[in-house]
Amino acid sequence: MRFTSVATAAALALVSISTSLHGQRPDDQIDPRSLALLQQGKAARAAGNLDGATDLFESAVTVDPRNRQAFIALAQVAEARQLPGKAIRLYREALLLEPNDIAALAGQGEAMVAKGAVERAKQNLARVRSLCQGQCTQATELAGVIAKGPPVTTAQVSAPSTVPPAAPPSSHD
Repeated sequence: MRFTSVATAAALALVSISTSLHGQRPDDQIDPRSLALLQQGKAARAAGNLDGATDLFESAVTVDPRNRQAFIALAQVAEARQLPGKAIRLYREALLLEPNDIAALAGQGEAMVAKGAVERAKQNLARVRSLCQGQCTQATELAGVIAKGPPVTTAQVSAPSTVPPAAPPSSHD
């Protein structure tokens, strides 16, 4: 009698999980409307309209949340706007859909360098190199960004070591 309720709960959980997994579409079956919005967003980004591109990419993700290319495009726009933290988060969304996406790994690594997380970017570079199994442009570009290092911000620039001479006191007649 005690095991009946446990067995019923386990069977219900198993049915729920299998039903939800069966209802998900594979990555290669992205909604055509989402793909059309993605293409329109790429055209807007190429024309320099980052706001319009962002709106279109977000719409593409809304239409089909499995469109990882839309997440990557959103992350690239965030990088263009000097928002590496947001770019890292968006690349992470793409990597949740496909953990071995080389473009997302490389882009996230570049955003990590911009944020100052060089060691984590090196981990991404190692993953990209292992997935490429040879020479690939993403690995080469990420290695170059890592070698260059994070950008210098104005807060990191040291103040001049010499103090300008004081102005002579003015006389008031």
